[in-house]
Amino acid sequence: MIQKYTETKILKTYQTDRHGNIRPVMLMNELQAIADTHAEILGRGRQFCVANNIAWVVTHYLIEIIEPLREGEKLEFSTWPSKHDGLKAARDFEIKGADGRLMVRATSQWIMIDLETRRPMRLGDKLPHDWPATAERALDLPFEKFPDFTPETQNEFAIRYDDIDVNQHVNNAVYALWATESVPFDFHDSHRLSKLFINFKKEISANESIVVIESAIDNLISRHKIITSGTENANVVCEWM
Repeated sequence: MIQKYTETKILKTYQTDRHGNIRPVMLMNELQAIADTHAEILGRGRQFCVANNIAWVVTHYLIEIIEPLREGEKLEFSTWPSKHDGLKAARDFEIKGADGRLMVRATSQWIMIDLETRRPMRLGDKLPHDWPATAERALDLPFEKFPDFTPETQNEFAIRYDDIDVNQHVNNAVYALWATESVPFDFHDSHRLSKLFINFKKEISANESIVVIESAIDNLISRHKIITSGTENANVVCEWM
């Protein structure tokens, strides 16, 4: 059984910002895409989930951007299941340049839910007994709650039709967009994102129309609470260079 899955891609212009670096929303989309493909190969992807009325739900994405991914460069994306227990599974990622240098490393944590009850399920009930787990970790960090903070600014964004995915909630990558767009333009333009940590708490449904982002910047770290209808849906920590 495949334990590590790799794809080679070339970053396109539309995926990059004004400086030619990959946009955070596109980086998250690329990680999600390769994870989806690998899960399908392993027999526990979208087709299996739809047939069994279940879904994979992400609780954390922890991403370190060692070197910005640039337009036109040939990149090697790799992903693998790194560990799992009764209720939670981790999936790790690496992105390397054409010469093999490590540019991005990331880890993520997932649970599987019953779509009817919206409650987590024991993974042993749905994963095959030989579900792979490679001991290697791309980013060996704990999946924890982030420290609370006192907001300094507040931004509102309209939830667009295009933000809703096939699962009928706001796509995970949009949270990265909201967080990074909540810092002042001049700060964003003069700094590069080096870490993007997201703790997803509650999905945002298609019924919501406005999202509130509460933020605070302390030196090179920005913290963000993503809120709809008084509920904190996610907490994001960004580190900048």
